Amino acid sequence: MAMKSFGERIADALIADRLLTTEQLTEVLELQKKQGGGLLKLLLEKQYVTEADMMISMARSLGTPPVNLAKMHPPKELTDLIPKDMAESYKMVAVARLGKKLYVAMADPLNVLALDDLRRLRPNLQIVPLISTERAVTDFLNNANPQVAAGMDEILKDVDVSDVEVARDQQEEINLDKLIESSEEGPVIKLVNLMLMQAIKDRASDIHIEPFEKQLRLRYRVDGVLYDSPAPPKVLQQALTSRIKIMANLDIAERRLPQDGRFRIRLAGREVDLRVSLLPTVHGEKIVMRVLDKGNLNTNLESLGMDADDLQKFRNAIDAPHGMILMTGPTGSGKTSTLYAVLTQLNTADVNIITIEDPVEYQMMGVNQVQVKPEIGLTFASGLRSILRQDPDVVMVGEIRDSETADIAVKAALTGHLVLSTLHTNDAPGAIARLIDMGIEPFLVSSSLLLVCAQRLIRKICPHCKEAFTVAPDVTQRLGLTEEMLASHTFYRGRGCNRCKETGFLGRMAILEVLTISDGIREQILHNASAKLIRDLALQEKMKTLREAGLNKAKAGLTSLDEVLRVTGGD
Repeated sequence: MAMKSFGERIADALIADRLLTTEQLTEVLELQKKQGGGLLKLLLEKQYVTEADMMISMARSLGTPPVNLAKMHPPKELTDLIPKDMAESYKMVAVARLGKKLYVAMADPLNVLALDDLRRLRPNLQIVPLISTERAVTDFLNNANPQVAAGMDEILKDVDVSDVEVARDQQEEINLDKLIESSEEGPVIKLVNLMLMQAIKDRASDIHIEPFEKQLRLRYRVDGVLYDSPAPPKVLQQALTSRIKIMANLDIAERRLPQDGRFRIRLAGREVDLRVSLLPTVHGEKIVMRVLDKGNLNTNLESLGMDADDLQKFRNAIDAPHGMILMTGPTGSGKTSTLYAVLTQLNTADVNIITIEDPVEYQMMGVNQVQVKPEIGLTFASGLRSILRQDPDVVMVGEIRDSETADIAVKAALTGHLVLSTLHTNDAPGAIARLIDMGIEPFLVSSSLLLVCAQRLIRKICPHCKEAFTVAPDVTQRLGLTEEMLASHTFYRGRGCNRCKETGFLGRMAILEVLTISDGIREQILHNASAKLIRDLALQEKMKTLREAGLNKAKAGLTSLDEVLRVTGGD
């Protein structure tokens, strides 16, 4: 009687455990005669037995303990005991070490060649084989960064991966979970999903995936500051890039030119838009994904955090039948979000609102939004001309970038439209000088402008680790704080805790410098006064600077003095 092969012994054990029927075994043995291949592999392919059941039966037959690799996070110095190429070819991973014993998870613990090679490489250690499945070992090696695995486990506690869906456009939705079942790139799809979840969980505004020669770098921008995060292995770079391109409907084959796209995901009932930008660098494509979470959008003027006086100035300007309201500040200072809050206030059935933006960041019900497409000739200027033929009451121009757009916007404000727009200047008075520099006549600027606001975003102290502290003398001097101010107010800072990732800050709020165009300021504009003269007059008329607005927030215990100094350093 011929001796049974290893595969047949395992099959007998599976039948004894009632995990396999004799009919199924006979069918697979017939198939093996026809097409060849390993018996155990065919059993798995036919899905008669799961990998986990197979592993336990093999473990019992061989007297080798099984190990669940997915739950293990061995330190890097331990996994490095087996070189990567050897680990991949023999499907083996070092998982634990006790004294001279090295415990190694193997897909095939009977592989004598593998054990001999490892013993030659590590002669001082006694190798103890443990049994795992081939897929578990492969997945472990693909996601070889143990910190990523630990971080990902933490996220998975809160949200199931199946909760993420992608919608390419309004008609077509893709459930990512179904794709995972049908694709061999399962780990990559899961990895991208988990990155997106991590970003939303951490309230990140941007995700940066940066390729370098031997590694990838993953960073999240939270509250305006970039933080490093454990990155996926370099071997997954191409697969990650392709996956993100598929989601954003971009050209997978094009790796030499920059590409831009967007997609929407649904996560636990929330809709989040993501804007994707790919830039070819020396070591591959750098990917930046801007997270546009409607849930974080302030659609209420009161919640912007302006004091009562500034809020009233704002309301007066919005109630005007026509004229121009300008928001100024650097990129990422929340100008557009503030204008969205204004639009929400104005968005009633009797008002026709049209916007032209680059790109449309948040889609709003009841507002007609136009996306500029310069490559086909739809620029801010040409789009704005067409919008004015659409009988609008309120027009929002995403940004005034050139004199042509500025000219049409100013004339629209003079001919009975309320025009909202943004401009890149440091302070409110500077915006007036910028319009005149763009070639707009001073008399047109003075008659059209209603209000100019400069805005910055300032981080809020984490309420969980907030503590009072003594202000350092150099900060006192740089901020011009008086003894009286220090005596009458307690200033706070965040010590740093696990809720705020040791930063001491949680969330951001806006600080604004609100300049109302009074008759006195109109007069100055007509006489082509400099930005400094206009600023001095505005200060006489009780305009609060960004620095003062920030100090008021610090006095109220909402932010720290260091943060005020960081954000309003140029004032």
